[in-house]
Amino acid sequence: MRFINPKIDYAFKRIFGSDQSQDILISFLNAIIYNGENTIKSLTIINPYTPGQIITLKETYLDVKAVLQDNSIVIIEMQIATTTAFDKRVAYNLSKTYANQLDRGERYHLLNPVIAVTITDFIMFGETEKVVTKFVFKEEDESFEYKSNVLKLIFVQLPKFQKSLAEIQTLIDKWIYFLKETSYLETIPEKLGEVPEIERALNIANQANFSLEELDQVDRRGMALQDERGRITAAKSEILMRQLNKRFGEISNQISRQFDYLSATDLDNLAEAVLDFNNLEDLLIWLEERKSF
Repeated sequence: MRFINPKIDYAFKRIFGSDQSQDILISFLNAIIYNGENTIKSLTIINPYTPGQIITLKETYLDVKAVLQDNSIVIIEMQIATTTAFDKRVAYNLSKTYANQLDRGERYHLLNPVIAVTITDFIMFGETEKVVTKFVFKEEDESFEYKSNVLKLIFVQLPKFQKSLAEIQTLIDKWIYFLKETSYLETIPEKLGEVPEIERALNIANQANFSLEELDQVDRRGMALQDERGRITAAKSEILMRQLNKRFGEISNQISRQFDYLSATDLDNLAEAVLDFNNLEDLLIWLEERKSF
């Protein structure tokens, strides 16, 4: 048994955004938004994926959009590589979805809460070890919430999740493990199969349920996304190398080749660390320490 990678937008939308995905999406959102509590009872998926749908380019940055039983709107995006002003784009999509509920002249009491769930295959917030981070409007000094707190940003940073299959316990753990590790599975693990919605998600992700055309599309999307990640990483590496050359003189090829093994997250961390370097020796120490991870 082989499974497609749910981190690929085509696969993600099919698993979580089809007409048959309501129960799957409810379980996932209850885990991520409500810490596993059975808060969401029903929802409606907007513009659901339909079999045979071909996605060559992302026409929208949103992979799934749903309206909950209390009329709250949830927008979900899976992003495998950081892009310029990505943080601003997420905030823009949240505010745009909120504002677009009203036509000119309508009353503000008709506005419903909007929650943006963003899953990233890179680290956005290095200042915390938390995998799931949640943001709302709060008073700056005393941290009480804004009276009409109807906007929420939730981020799931997959690289921070390091639990093995034997270590996962909660519904949150199981869904994040599903997102991160499904493409490496050969069978449905018992721990994941204990959750009926995850078992159904895995069955949808089973390559046997895809046509040859769909599998080809998944492969092409996966390669395109990896190419995008590669371009971003190469650009970061080039900029960082220029900074190091300017500060410490020409960097040798022996040192620069080590940059080829650094991820985009590593390069981001190095860009911050280099501010504290006093000489080239500090760079070499950092690179040597990175090898031990």
